Formats: sequence, structure tokens, C-alpha cells
Amino acid sequence: MLSLPLPLLLFGVVFRPFVGAASFCTKADQCALDAISQAPAAQARYDHTRIYSVELATATQVGIMQALEEASDSCGFMGHARMPGQKLTIMVTGHKVADFDDLLHTYNISHRILNYNFQELIDANYLEVAPENTPAEEFDWKRYFQLDNIYGWLEKLERDHPEVVKVLDIGLSTQGLPIKGVKLAFGGENLTSVFIESGIHAREWIAPATATYFIDQLLHSKDSAVRALARSQNWFIFPSVNPDGYRYSFTGDRMWRKNRQIFGICRGVDLNRNFPLSWNTTGASGNPCKYDFSGPAAASEVETQRIMQFLETHVESERIRTYLSLHSYSQLIMFPYGHTAERVENYADLKEIGRLAAARIKELTGRVYKSGSIYETIYPSSGGSKDWAHSQLKVPITFTFELRGPPDSQEMFILSAKEIEPTAREAFAAVQTIVEEAAKRGYYQ
Repeated sequence: MLSLPLPLLLFGVVFRPFVGAASFCTKADQCALDAISQAPAAQARYDHTRIYSVELATATQVGIMQALEEASDSCGFMGHARMPGQKLTIMVTGHKVADFDDLLHTYNISHRILNYNFQELIDANYLEVAPENTPAEEFDWKRYFQLDNIYGWLEKLERDHPEVVKVLDIGLSTQGLPIKGVKLAFGGENLTSVFIESGIHAREWIAPATATYFIDQLLHSKDSAVRALARSQNWFIFPSVNPDGYRYSFTGDRMWRKNRQIFGICRGVDLNRNFPLSWNTTGASGNPCKYDFSGPAAASEVETQRIMQFLETHVESERIRTYLSLHSYSQLIMFPYGHTAERVENYADLKEIGRLAAARIKELTGRVYKSGSIYETIYPSSGGSKDWAHSQLKVPITFTFELRGPPDSQEMFILSAKEIEPTAREAFAAVQTIVEEAAKRGYYQ
């Protein structure tokens, strides 16, 4: 009798081993080894997982949600419960929906159900991924692309434009994948540089797609204003600074966020909590099983170290004066700090530049983006890359984008591929505004 593998429930997510055609062997041990070597990796599923938007009205309700987040591995919180008046998005696995619903009604917590079966979104999203054998000549912004496809496209750009494009490899990740980006330089004298980091959170696929759109526009746009922008700066753009996590979001778990470092029974450090500025002081966890685990020490992760080393080496020689970080979702344009309400020295300039960038998006596509400091705008968080770059390297123009969708998005990080081009187009227009407004204020002199 053929024994079929059973689904495995781990940390509230169902992993279903793939069952292919049966093969027969004479030795049981060898049969087991063959099955292990031939079977694809298990893939997380979110069948009947619901997405809730809850609004916390009282301190008691805040305390209930804090206790739930700490105790449950079946409820995924997008942010932490902190204060009355706060809205939270919470992902609840199917077998806990009844318990969660009971909790909401028992404590009279206002809520909406945004999605009743999250796996349907994921299944549709995977169908929007270009095949791995897609030639670099067919790279586009109508589909999502895996890591090797992105790197292949970058290398093609270098071959096609050797006088402008240089592929950069800043070192290997935790699992030995290269962290690659490009430098775009059209040859101007004494230029300042823009550094763009993307994909530090693996599940935010729209971020690498937007970064590659930026590269394409800077290289190929015929628009005179874009051509002037491209030539006004040198550009360092890294589409995926968390390559292990990004790869795993295609092969293992679409909702994976962290890198893939192992810590006993759990994996991963949130690299955007791992930088050495007020490390692990707020909005981060010391538990490696949590989504925002800040790591065993500040700058413990090789991916963090690679970014830091590159910037420390090049911030002066390349005159890096702008640092941009691409994330999703919530439609925000934010500047430092995340760990404190203390205002940076150029708060007024960043506030106004962010406001103008958001206004440019609304004019272009009608989408509403909010701008402000990270601490004021989204939630307190420490150990972020942009805060470190601003504070420690004195990079004055520092912004984080939370791209589409809106804060109460039903899709969260699972943005349809039809949204890639409009999302990237509006973000690029905002970047153009940021650079132009910073130049007007003398930041690039």
C-alpha cells in the first residue's frame, strides 16, 4: 500500500508536500532517500486564511491584541497593537477564524473582513510570474520575474550599454547568492549619486519590479525631463538586497519577509531591523520566530553587512547624497526617523519634499500617498537601513516608499501584475520630484 505524505501544520501555515508519480524500489531506506531527493520543496498554503482590518478603541482592546500577537502563531499582524484609535491588519489562518471572530465579538472590537481566502490571491499571483527560461530580451513590467531573470536582464543591459551600465556584485548572501545591482553613469563631472535599495522584505514583489522599471526609464526614456534627471546624478540601484528571501517567496512561502538564516527551529532576520542604529529598541522582536526579528546582534547579517560596507566605502567617493528604499504596501513616502519622535535636522525640507512628491503622484494617477516621518506616519521601528544611512553616513535626502496598495488593501503584498507599471510610473515621478526639489534646496552642491 502506498503511503501518501500528510499536510504539515507549522506556525499556522499548511505545508503540503508534492505527490508525484510513484516509483518502486526494493530497499525501504533507499526508497525514502529517493523520495526525498526527487520531491520538490513543500510550499506554504493559505487556504481559507482571512484578512481582517480591526480598529482598536480602548486600552483593553489594545491589550487583548498585544496578548494575542504574543501567544498565537496563527495570527499574522501587520504592525503591532500600540494605542487606542489604531487600525491593524491581521491575517488569521482558517482553523483559528472561529476563535478570532469570537474574540472580536466578546471584546466588541470593530472590524471588517478584507479577504476570505488569501490562497486564491496567491494562486493568481503565481500565474503572473514569467517562466524562468524567459530570455532577457523579453523582460517587461507586465509580469513578475524571479531573481535569476532580474540578474540576467541587468547583465544584458551592461552588454548593451557598456559605457553607461556597470553590474555590481557586493558579495554573497547567507545562502550564497550574489547581491547584484547596477551603477548608471552617463559621464558628467563631479556629480552626486542616488542609492536605491529594494526588496529587503522578500514578499514585497512590487519593490524589485519598480526598481527595474527605474533602471529602464533612466536608460531608455525619450522624455527630455527624464533624460536630464538621469544625467544629473549617478545611480546605484539594487533590485533585491535579500536574494535568499526573494527566491524563497517563489519556491516556499509567498508571504516570506526575512532573510533565510537559521536559528534552531525558526529562520530569518528582518534585515530592516538589523542596522546598528537604536537596534532592537522599538518595533522589533528578539524572538527569531517573529516576522520582525531584529537578529542576535546589530548588523549580525551578511546582507546588512554588504550594504553597510558598500555605502561606507562609496558614500564620499561617489558623493551619495540621496538614499531611497522601496517597500510595500500602504502608499506612503516617509523619511527618518523610525525609532524616535525626535525630528531630523532637515525635517522641514524633507516634509515639504515628501509632500510635493505625494502631490505629483496624485496629479499623475489620482492615487493618494501620505508623507511624514516613519515614526509619525506608519509605526515606530528601529534598526532600519534609511535611518542608519541618514544618521551615521549623513546622507541628507533619505526616503522610504511604501508602494501600492492602500493601508486597508485587500491584497496586502499580493499586488496584481497589472499594477506594476502604474505603481512604478507614479513612484518614478515621485523620485524625479524628490531629486529636483533637493537640488533646488542646494543638497547636491
